[in-house]
Amino acid sequence: MNPCRRTISLLAAVVLAGAACTPGGNQNDAGAAPAGQEASGSIEFWHFFTEREAKAIEDVLADFKAKHPKVDVRVVAGQDDPKMLQAISSGQGPDVGLSYSTDIVGKFCSSGAWRDLKSYVERDKVDLGQLPETVRSYTEYQGKRCAMPFLADTYGLYYNKKLLAEAGYTQPPRTTSELAEMAKKITKRAADGSIEVAGFVPLVNAYEYDPSHVGPSWDLQWLTGDEKSAIGADPDWPAMLRWNKELVDWYGFDALQTFTAGFGDEFSADNAFHKGKIAMMVDGEFRIAFLRDQAPDVEFGTAPFPVPDGKQDRYGAGYVTGNVIGISNNSKNPEAAWALIRYLTTDTEAIVKLSNLIKNVPTTRDALASSTLEADKDFQVFLDIFKHPATATTPPNASGPKYIELAEEFVDAYQSGKAPDLRAGLSELDTRINQALELGR
Repeated sequence: MNPCRRTISLLAAVVLAGAACTPGGNQNDAGAAPAGQEASGSIEFWHFFTEREAKAIEDVLADFKAKHPKVDVRVVAGQDDPKMLQAISSGQGPDVGLSYSTDIVGKFCSSGAWRDLKSYVERDKVDLGQLPETVRSYTEYQGKRCAMPFLADTYGLYYNKKLLAEAGYTQPPRTTSELAEMAKKITKRAADGSIEVAGFVPLVNAYEYDPSHVGPSWDLQWLTGDEKSAIGADPDWPAMLRWNKELVDWYGFDALQTFTAGFGDEFSADNAFHKGKIAMMVDGEFRIAFLRDQAPDVEFGTAPFPVPDGKQDRYGAGYVTGNVIGISNNSKNPEAAWALIRYLTTDTEAIVKLSNLIKNVPTTRDALASSTLEADKDFQVFLDIFKHPATATTPPNASGPKYIELAEEFVDAYQSGKAPDLRAGLSELDTRINQALELGR
């Protein structure tokens, strides 16, 4: 089970703020050893995967060990970002860390918690042109590459074919107006008005539904080039929020709160979509593997997330994030750590094997084009979203994911009716985000 795909918590960002002062920080600028030296010795590798996905990591690490017999890798599974960052800040932690959050890369790079990989990349002539532009953007910050991509997550729409068919639909929605219409028609209520089955749940953070995951469909802007909030001046934000609130109001905010309070854990067989309680939802490509493992009887389909009327040219775009991997600034064996990172992020055979086992999107052009990449029609949807020219991610910055968390807080307040003045609320949001960004520098 993958425990966390969303932005990291404020706790992690606060912990990381002190990471640049960790013991061994001066090693961060030591650079790579001369070319031709074989990596050897022991390293510790922390990752967040568990259960089925952790087994996939072990399978690929066995291949690495066969090619690098002098490197011993000690794996610590199930470690989330806060645990890893606390360890680094105390001078401990892994040699190699795998994070589930691209939003924290700016903080990793600017604080020095993860080493600059430039000297390794240049020494070993790693072809960064193999990485699509979006992937390159979320693995570096202000020209400093402190991370490499370890597969990607791409977001789209999942729909329950049976529930759609019962309402007379044979295809998923392509526009947000169609999504709202279908959601209302599919929704089933009890005699007391409570929701029994929801066509779509428009509450922020109801599983994977949040502004960032649908942002590319609306062309939402987050930050300006000089790292100021772009939200208040962006006309697409009010359009998205009004559409969203109209659907929330149709359900009733309190009714949605009650309904979602009964949701099972997102990464368990009790997921509400698995149980037929939700007809359509936003999720990443990784949901395919969970559905087939935990809910094999559910007939589902995948599609790009719908776009607003008038933005049909954006249909097919989506949000991309991913797992990122780096060398801790206090690593005792950075050469062996780099050998592992290079293998996991640039070796086509390793990347394809990981993608096939975990069902995440490969992050190099060669792996995406590999004949051994397993891509059925449902998974192919996400590969196509990944390649769409309007597909985007949230921009990196030195303060981490705080600006996204603040935006989610405002969306929640607006949805609930606690922030009725949209214009004033967005202006205040800009101010709060700019203050947080300034503090994070």
